[in-house]
Amino acid sequence: MIKTPIKPQNQAKVQAQDLLDFIDASPSPWHAVNSVEQHLLKHGFTRLEEAQVWQLKPTGRYYVVRGGASIIAFTLGSQTLSDSGFRMVGAHTDSPGLRLKPHAAFGSDGLVRIGVEVYGGPILATFTDRDLSVAGRVTVRTTGGFETRLLKFDDALLRLPNLAIHMNREVNDKGLKLNKQTELPLIFGIGEDGVEADRQFINHLASSLEVKAEDILTWELNVFDTQKGVIWGANQEFIADSQLDNLASCHAALTALLATENPKSTCVCALFDHEEVGSESAAGASGSFLSDVINRIAANSHADDESRLRALAQSFFISADMAHAYHPNHPSAYEPCHHALVNKGPVIKTNANQRYSTDADTAARFITLCETAGVPYQQYVHRTDLGCGSTIGPIIASRLGVPSVDVGSPMWAMHSIRESAGVLDHSYMIAVLKAMFNS
Repeated sequence: MIKTPIKPQNQAKVQAQDLLDFIDASPSPWHAVNSVEQHLLKHGFTRLEEAQVWQLKPTGRYYVVRGGASIIAFTLGSQTLSDSGFRMVGAHTDSPGLRLKPHAAFGSDGLVRIGVEVYGGPILATFTDRDLSVAGRVTVRTTGGFETRLLKFDDALLRLPNLAIHMNREVNDKGLKLNKQTELPLIFGIGEDGVEADRQFINHLASSLEVKAEDILTWELNVFDTQKGVIWGANQEFIADSQLDNLASCHAALTALLATENPKSTCVCALFDHEEVGSESAAGASGSFLSDVINRIAANSHADDESRLRALAQSFFISADMAHAYHPNHPSAYEPCHHALVNKGPVIKTNANQRYSTDADTAARFITLCETAGVPYQQYVHRTDLGCGSTIGPIIASRLGVPSVDVGSPMWAMHSIRESAGVLDHSYMIAVLKAMFNS
């Protein structure tokens, strides 16, 4: 029986909903890597361990995890490395927000509150009056030492209530400003002061993990919004969810890799933790993770140093990170001739000071890929009098010496707890990344 082809608009909505489901299952970078891993396993990828000997088979599909929140997946190409090089896409699994402190719970005024640190650069005001919860990883004592377990509370567990306007009369004129130490602790419940508050919170964790409270050793937990992602708009043309920056790029890269069969070049999807705080970690883009994987692929392919360097010279890296969409309510925030519009295609990001890795050649190469995929494209430059953010693009390009371009899907409210983007743009990004893997 011949199936009726899916119309492009309907396919885009299917892909957008798949993205929202992916994000909602991934409220922390550790959950994001777990979600990626489950997709890879379903598509025949084999997990490798860094401490073990790798034996890679021709055209094989593999992945490796470092630090629990960074993952690199790759498909070996049919051509030799020196003839075809690598086709690589990089993105990041972490998002700006709030992280729980090691001794998080404390009591005051009959309430148990949770102390948090600010991770990266979130829009803190957007965390107020939301149904918040906790997700991440917890290390638990075992008979053989300890093991790490994922933890996610589905129900609303925490809240950061706003101060009433009667006590903050200028909030609508001057904006909501929160002291990061004294005004960010989240309300957890009613309880006593001191040790009792800490015990109450740890018991809550232990109950969920089905372990003894005294067996909980450490944790890395972040706050997330329990509201599910949605497709919205008069014609259902937009999406809204947390962590679009940058799980949307992770999902696009993963989807493109899974759809790539029998590529000529070795295809790599590298998803890193810690981008939002500078990437300076063993598992971040500034670490050795990607170069280690590339070197081991080369060694398994019996490529000597000369062949490996020739392969890198023929490689291409796409740094996929979300881009700033033009907001018509705030026209003065944008460079006049570089308005990136939602649902008008991937954005090529350029910065003369190398905050992005794009140059004329790599931009042209990406434009050619867009044309091959039948995808529109846009170009973006930040206002000259505003500080420009950066990505993993310049880091990877300088570490590996490979041509690199910075691109992203346009979005509104970047670093808000609730971000928005376009349904079509996500489909466009998947299509052009797939074209790159097959180039």
